[in-house]
Amino acid sequence: MGDLTLIERIAVWALPVIFAITVHEVAHGWVASKLGDNTAKRLGRLTLNPISHIDVVGTIIVPGVLLILGGFMFGWAKPVPVNWNNLKNPKHDMVYVAIAGPLANFLMAITWAALIKLGYFIGGGNEALATGLIYMGHAGVIINIVLMVLNLLPLLPLDGGRVLAGLLPQRMSLQFSKLERLGFPLLIVIIATGWLSKILGPPVNFLQTGIFKVFGI
Repeated sequence: MGDLTLIERIAVWALPVIFAITVHEVAHGWVASKLGDNTAKRLGRLTLNPISHIDVVGTIIVPGVLLILGGFMFGWAKPVPVNWNNLKNPKHDMVYVAIAGPLANFLMAITWAALIKLGYFIGGGNEALATGLIYMGHAGVIINIVLMVLNLLPLLPLDGGRVLAGLLPQRMSLQFSKLERLGFPLLIVIIATGWLSKILGPPVNFLQTGIFKVFGI
């Protein structure tokens, strides 16, 4: 997408980024509601309206700056509130609530890949529509795979950390949970040192290549 102007790149990336972040959070709240916690539903957060989920820094500023700089694209929304004590089996159900977000991103990546395929199918019949689907589809696959892999890192409060806390034996889980306050500072260090792209790069490329192969892209 290097041949696009900045305005074109914003147009291509805006919807995929907003949907990737919004649906990720809604998935957490939806699964939590099915397992006994209606906190997100009660607060009106089980909606696909992005305004309810936008975090000025994570949804707008960070993705915007990275888009301008051409860096590793990612972002975040306001976390959907989950009261773990309301879940039927808090430690066990935590895993399902946490994994729902990354799973939603994976399904969205597949959906965007299908739109790329549709764009190639339309081809010259409607070049403007076909080109839009192809470019936006590529952006959708990339951002969703990046968010999925990023959130699966075994750091609290990321989803991967929640999954790990739910799978560990009770005593180890409690000790691991005490490290949550160090999670974001550690993530900032990983980003600042340039290690984030090195960590995420191989699995992101593997999954993206695999999805494209499945769709014959």
